Amino acid sequence: MSRPGTTGDVVTATADSPWTLRDYALIADGERGALIDPRGGIAWLCAPAWHDGAVFSGLIGGPGRYRVRPADRWNVWGGSYEDGTLVRVSRWVTAGGIISCREALAVPAHTGRLVLLRQIRAVRGAALVDVDLDVRADYGQRPMARTRYDDGTWRALTGSLHMRFTGAQDARPGPDGGLHARLSLPEGGTHDLVLELATEPQNAPLDARSLWNATERWWKQAVPDCSDTAAPRDTRMAYAVLNGLTSTAGGMVAAVTTSLPERADTGRDYDYRYAWVRDQCYAGIAVATHGPHPLLNRAVRFVADRILEDGVALRPAYTVDGGPLPPERGLPFAGYPGGSDRTGNRAGRQFQLDVFGEALQLFAAAARHGVLDSRAADAAALAAEAVADRWTQPDAGLWELEDRWWTHSRLCCVIGLRDLSRELRTPASADWSRLADRILDATRSRCLHPGGHWQRADDDTGPEAALLLPLARGAVPRTDPSLSLTRSQVVRRLAEDGYVYRFRHGDEPLGDAEGAFLLCGFTMALAAHAQGLHTEAARWFERTRSACGPTALFAEEYDVSQRQLRGNVPQGFVHALLLECSARFGHAPDAFPSAGW
Repeated sequence: MSRPGTTGDVVTATADSPWTLRDYALIADGERGALIDPRGGIAWLCAPAWHDGAVFSGLIGGPGRYRVRPADRWNVWGGSYEDGTLVRVSRWVTAGGIISCREALAVPAHTGRLVLLRQIRAVRGAALVDVDLDVRADYGQRPMARTRYDDGTWRALTGSLHMRFTGAQDARPGPDGGLHARLSLPEGGTHDLVLELATEPQNAPLDARSLWNATERWWKQAVPDCSDTAAPRDTRMAYAVLNGLTSTAGGMVAAVTTSLPERADTGRDYDYRYAWVRDQCYAGIAVATHGPHPLLNRAVRFVADRILEDGVALRPAYTVDGGPLPPERGLPFAGYPGGSDRTGNRAGRQFQLDVFGEALQLFAAAARHGVLDSRAADAAALAAEAVADRWTQPDAGLWELEDRWWTHSRLCCVIGLRDLSRELRTPASADWSRLADRILDATRSRCLHPGGHWQRADDDTGPEAALLLPLARGAVPRTDPSLSLTRSQVVRRLAEDGYVYRFRHGDEPLGDAEGAFLLCGFTMALAAHAQGLHTEAARWFERTRSACGPTALFAEEYDVSQRQLRGNVPQGFVHALLLECSARFGHAPDAFPSAGW
């Protein structure tokens, strides 16, 4: 197997050493996303779509690079997002001044064309900046070819992608085929770089100013004000991330990356560059909690299309354009330290009952806002039929484990059926309500522990943090003792230092088996809020939303002892549940006295 800097089946180029996950920033346009490291390198970008091969794969030890960094290596990095956007401004303090680089993927986006904008500014003092570009499509197998400079634009081919690059007229090709330039800017000066990768040759001018103006307008329209929420700025960031992960076809990727380890050298590292139906529902339901924003419509459209196409055979996950997931395969790279280098995912072949329940909740939320069209209503009826047909069967459940009679899956369907029966007044509504009662009765008989709390499955008496979400959303009345007793079990057995874990792995200590699950921290906050414990809800919410890096992005898991992110990043459903908590808690001002920050 080839490693970075060696030769083998894949043409490689030495990659930078990786950074801790908390240090990476994200720019995204809905069709693809890039991770930027603190020194100005694009560590990860797939093109033309999320699930296609990477053109910059240094994150997992592969080739391809696009670096914009001070020539003075003696510098301290920083940066921030422009509020309510995924426009990132990287910043370096050097021995002689301050340099910034404003970065974004241009929007509105096109499925076959990406445009990466970078604007360098000499904030204080003159700036000397190095630019290094080496685009290598299909995970590095396709180096740049037929590179030429014409009328202010560099052009090249990399696999099937056509590259154009402006702003580096003085660049020179290096021995590895990449382009290298050094830019000199006077104090206060700016310089624009525009990189385009497209599946077809492009001739439209790459005018940086107009591209920036369009991008700024798009973000202003995409992200609401959120001043009525408990944490307005973080909520706007959550909206920005969800918009950045959601394609024009409606599909939202679970995360931008692949193969980042949940725990070092355990083999639990997966490719999340696909649209999980459940995650899509979480995002749509969260948005609906705040208002009928466009992301709700896109989620409803995507989920409805999948159900109408596949019915009872609904897959848990698809590509963002609705296609099947590719099989898993390895890549000849080192992988992120502690992880692997796999692409593809086997989850697309599982039966997960809870996704039908989540879909029903999404459709009911859309109906409450008056945005459920006839096509989505047909999909809702079909999902209800699927629940009726399959609720007694074992399924892989939320965590995609072995097929069992998971409690969480049944409670999700109970809520979805009840919500739908209330919102859609059809001849079938009464049937849906009766089916919900029947499922709840059977689940209570099989999965309610003698101690009064809900257990993981009919054959597993252990606690399960995932149960807090359907309980918070009304699977049982909020005065039902099982809600309080289940939450108490989770607090006692699955919480540590204010963070919440999914479930216990045998006799292993919580932190040894895996990281705290940030989704579960937010669901704990929702469950406390459902009980009217607003101050306690605020504590869980604030603790969980602290588990991000300086870029304000959340991964799937959090290593409590090392204060580090674990797993693929950013994880869409974590940002969705932050949004839902913040929207719900905005109506509890006593618990959040500083809701206007």
